Amino acid sequence: MAKILDMPKLSPTMEEGVLSAWHKKEGDPVLVDDLLADVETDKATMEFRAFDAGTLLKILVPPGSQVKLGQPVAIVGSPGEDVSAMAGNAGPPATAPVAAPKPAEAPKPVDGPKATEAATPEETRRPAETLAPPAQRTPPVVNILERTSYPGDSVRPGAAAGGRVMASPYVRKVARERGIDLQGAQGTGPGGRVVPADLESMRPPASQPAAPLARVPAAAALALDPPEIRPLSPMRKTIARRLTESKATVPHFYLTIDVDASELVKLRERINGELASASAAKGGDEAPPMKISPNDLLIKACAVALVRVPECNASFTPEAILVHRRVDISVAVAIPDGLVTPVVRHADQKSVVAIAREVRELASRARARKLKPEEMQDGTFSISNLGMFGIDDFSAVINPPEGAILAVGQVRDVPVIADGAVVPGKRLAMTLSCDHRVVDGAVGAAFLAELRRLIEHPLRVLTG
Repeated sequence: MAKILDMPKLSPTMEEGVLSAWHKKEGDPVLVDDLLADVETDKATMEFRAFDAGTLLKILVPPGSQVKLGQPVAIVGSPGEDVSAMAGNAGPPATAPVAAPKPAEAPKPVDGPKATEAATPEETRRPAETLAPPAQRTPPVVNILERTSYPGDSVRPGAAAGGRVMASPYVRKVARERGIDLQGAQGTGPGGRVVPADLESMRPPASQPAAPLARVPAAAALALDPPEIRPLSPMRKTIARRLTESKATVPHFYLTIDVDASELVKLRERINGELASASAAKGGDEAPPMKISPNDLLIKACAVALVRVPECNASFTPEAILVHRRVDISVAVAIPDGLVTPVVRHADQKSVVAIAREVRELASRARARKLKPEEMQDGTFSISNLGMFGIDDFSAVINPPEGAILAVGQVRDVPVIADGAVVPGKRLAMTLSCDHRVVDGAVGAAFLAELRRLIEHPLRVLTG
């Protein structure tokens, strides 16, 4: 008997995903645990495997579609089984990627004495898009100032004959929950159907009127190149949601120090030299020698400082402050879609070389979107390092439920005063963002003071 396969929950925080590729095609046999598709979630690219055996009779969503949790994606059953009725009742279609609209052509200039009357004051105030002929009008997703109905139109855009808006029950339900009026809405689906992605651009206008826009001649406005439209990936949506919640609900405050990094740089060079010598002594076709970065030393230094100032290794809950006995440091890694934070577990108990190997392995799998969800959650403290991009200093947003995050800049060559003389020096700026519900100013200052001592005397980092 045929069975509908729904989009499963592939990560703890998943609410939707992009079905990036199918590994089976219609008519292929399917065994339990066979790989059916790749799904991009808010965390990584996950494998969607079969829970039932049979034949893949129908694929309900094409590759690249954005699919809600629990939404039907395929039908599995016996070979030759008729599933046309089941496919027709499978629910709302998946959201396809939004294509960039074509720019409207500029109107031809008007010759003769009526040229000054070509655009009335009212037309000048109207958005330029409304001056194009009806066939050239673009959907409301392009211009939030654009009207959704026009004088003289016999049928509203997106509506069938008789004024009925073409939208599924699911879209209507979501629209009601968000207070969106679908009357006159122009959809991007087949035949003008309103699809879930269209709702993002149909939110009710704010009650406060927008500031007046600078007037642009109609012809010039229509000639502007349209922007490139990049639909939000599940990861980018999650980043936007979590960081907005963090800034809105977590009372941030910031502490900045500038430390002498000359001894840290010397220690790194010494360690890398010894690693290179050890690799050369082995000879043969060995891989390139392992190297450690300043960030590896900083991860170890932070881990040691958190052991000595445990109040900074804490999280807030409505009932209590959780002071963690484990030191699990989240390391921010930039990937094409955004940012992920793989976790170095028990960083205080690992050597600098072990941390360096683990960070490189985690970062490599992060960029390939092969990290497991459990490798990116339950950290107790975060480090975000932009020094490799030439940034001197910055402030980072806390990654809840962690209580603090350290933002690290580059090691700078600067003149410093030593024994009354100006000499070359190396400085490193770091900013600690603290959740004031967990970390008070004095606690954050104590942590940074301990971190300064470790960085300026880095042999203490190696001895723990």
